Amino acid sequence: MWPYWLMFLLPSFLAINQGMVRLPLPKKWPFVWLAAYILLVIVIGFRNEVGGDWGAYEKMLTQVFDQPLHVQFLRIEPAYVILNWIAGHFDRGIYFVNFVGAMIFSWGLVEFCRSQPRPWLALSVSISYLVMVVAMGYTRQAISIGLVMMAFIALFEKRMLHYFIFMAIAVMFHKSAIIMLPLVALTSAKNRWVKIILVGLVGIFLYVFLIRDGSDRYVNVYIGTEYSSAGAAIRIAMNALPAALFLLFRKRFRLPKDQNSFWTMMSLLAFGFVVFLMISPSSTVVDRLALYWIPLQMFVFSRLPDVFGRPGGANTNWVFLILFFYALVMFTWLFFANHANLWLPYKFFPWDWLWDVPRLRD
Repeated sequence: MWPYWLMFLLPSFLAINQGMVRLPLPKKWPFVWLAAYILLVIVIGFRNEVGGDWGAYEKMLTQVFDQPLHVQFLRIEPAYVILNWIAGHFDRGIYFVNFVGAMIFSWGLVEFCRSQPRPWLALSVSISYLVMVVAMGYTRQAISIGLVMMAFIALFEKRMLHYFIFMAIAVMFHKSAIIMLPLVALTSAKNRWVKIILVGLVGIFLYVFLIRDGSDRYVNVYIGTEYSSAGAAIRIAMNALPAALFLLFRKRFRLPKDQNSFWTMMSLLAFGFVVFLMISPSSTVVDRLALYWIPLQMFVFSRLPDVFGRPGGANTNWVFLILFFYALVMFTWLFFANHANLWLPYKFFPWDWLWDVPRLRD
């Protein structure tokens, strides 16, 4: 399991040695962030038989040519179908799918982290679950979450067209992303009715052309069968904790009004998932939707050292405390999670392939 710990310790070391940075950062990535991006893409994209849904994704890939594309679109999200259709023309296409997915997810992750005042701390926070479990286990939804993080940045920079484009593509990879679409209409009083109308029109379009025909399958799979996810309550609590900290101390975060409204709404909805979990017949539905709230953890904890510590100071003690908390989360998941064995040991496809070459020749 050392690759997972290395992925956590490298950004943690940089987080300890980096204080608060002046935002916005330059759009051009410096070498160290480019290296971090490449490392994420390689580790996520070239994993081999790692993750709980590995078999299901291999099955999707083998079935992509069984029926015409327009029929496949009724069963699986169109962007993921097209990605699998391309990959199906190559040997070992599953690695092509994972690699492209890792590129999209990691792009959104790096951009979102770099929009925080302590970007390396934000990245460290993301490793223990978002990267290790979600990105390496739920390929489609990980791509969607990466695009949603890009949509958040576009929203904060008031690039509304880009926001809707990123959200539309996110829905084309995983239909659950549509739950994030209305947030834009709820975060600012300025032009609120225009935003509500736009959200309604885009939502209707996405539903009619992407969601309606396949929605029954999701209802039957997740709700009709009453699927449950072990540890869902803990993961939802992990979103509720930063939500509570933000709501209690939001004046100390010193955010622009629109961003303050956005994260207030995200925090309130994080508590809504606690109620949703108690009344839902399927904890899996709640668990999967709550994954879109993980950026709330990165947002709050990357600011917490400066909220509780000296503004603009190193505040290393708070950084250590946050890193210790997420190291404990990672340790607990790796050693005690019901399905951790599906992630262990981490296997790297190029290494496994090279190791098998001599045996293949024999």
